[in-house]
Amino acid sequence: MSTTRHLVNRQRRLATVAAAERAATPAPPRPGRGPDLEKPDATQDEAAPESEESEESQKEDEGEAEPDAKKATARRLPRLGLPAVLCVLTLLLGAVAAWAFTSAASLRDDPGRQNTALTDISRTSEVKGQITEAVGAVFSYDYASPTKAEAAVTKYLTGKAVQQHADMLAEVRAQAPKQKLVLTTTVTDSGVEMLDGDRARLLIYADQRNTRTGKSEETTYAAAMFSVDAVRKGGSWRISAIDTFTR
Repeated sequence: MSTTRHLVNRQRRLATVAAAERAATPAPPRPGRGPDLEKPDATQDEAAPESEESEESQKEDEGEAEPDAKKATARRLPRLGLPAVLCVLTLLLGAVAAWAFTSAASLRDDPGRQNTALTDISRTSEVKGQITEAVGAVFSYDYASPTKAEAAVTKYLTGKAVQQHADMLAEVRAQAPKQKLVLTTTVTDSGVEMLDGDRARLLIYADQRNTRTGKSEETTYAAAMFSVDAVRKGGSWRISAIDTFTR
């Protein structure tokens, strides 16, 4: 019994040692494949998905980066174009300022723009009233009282208007004593064309009545249109020039 037990125990020990030795000894490589061949296959198999994932990640990154680049470019464009825009605006504003200055200067220098006939109502009314009276006085003549006509010339005329009036009424004065002429001029309408301070220009419409009071009384009528320049002296308006629109 003891011998048999010893044999069994010994076989068990031997089997345990053999198993331990087989476990410690590396397995022999299979034919045609070595450790160096198996490892690259595993590496390649594992690397392939990683490379595919990296390519997809790169594409996604590029796809995300493209809109970001566009946004960045869009944000940069206004900043890059701002100096040019400011330059254009500066040029436009400069041109407008120059035009405004030139226009203002021309308005100040243009006598027509200084006309206050429509804005200065009291002065316009004043010049119209006094010149209407002056025209009626200086263009009326009575052979019986020539001094009255001379007084009117002294009172209402100045400058070259004195000689102009003398030339216009020269024939009337010459014929008046013989034909006993009475010339009466009545202003029917007038308008102030220009009013600038103490200077004015008026357009005059008048009716003239020429009566001969001799042996056979005869009266003729005529309409007249002319313009006069007026100046204000000593608080009153006087005719300085007469324009009958004839050359």
